[in-house]
Amino acid sequence: MTHSLVCPETVSRVSSVLNRNSRQFGKKYLFDQDEETCWNSDQGPCQWVTLEFPQRICVSQLQIQFQGGFSSRRGRLEGSQGSEALHNIVDFYPEDNNSLQTFSVPAAEVDRLKVTFEDTTDFFGRVVIYHLRVLGEKKV
Repeated sequence: MTHSLVCPETVSRVSSVLNRNSRQFGKKYLFDQDEETCWNSDQGPCQWVTLEFPQRICVSQLQIQFQGGFSSRRGRLEGSQGSEALHNIVDFYPEDNNSLQTFSVPAAEVDRLKVTFEDTTDFFGRVVIYHLRVLGEKKV
């Protein structure tokens, strides 16, 4: 059964936070399920989120809810196991809207993921994300 794989023990990192204001726009808001909060990146050519899981997972879907006008036209999901180098799992192409978007992922067993957002719709390269969900199964 597919369920959300991000848990309190998952370590997350982001490329940037708007004005370094983590209290208002920090990475924790990607996963809090609150419609009123979001991660807001600072400006730059591409933005990213990394996730290190406490155990191996099998990813099947990626769900992202952007703020329209602050999304990405092209995304890349990479993953690895242990200390291996990241390898490309899938490229995805979000729409510039406020809807929760679901992207299928070819089955991949990893314990580390990197989601990269390229070709942003904002002139300054900012990305605003209300929800980021990694769906799949935990491996034993």
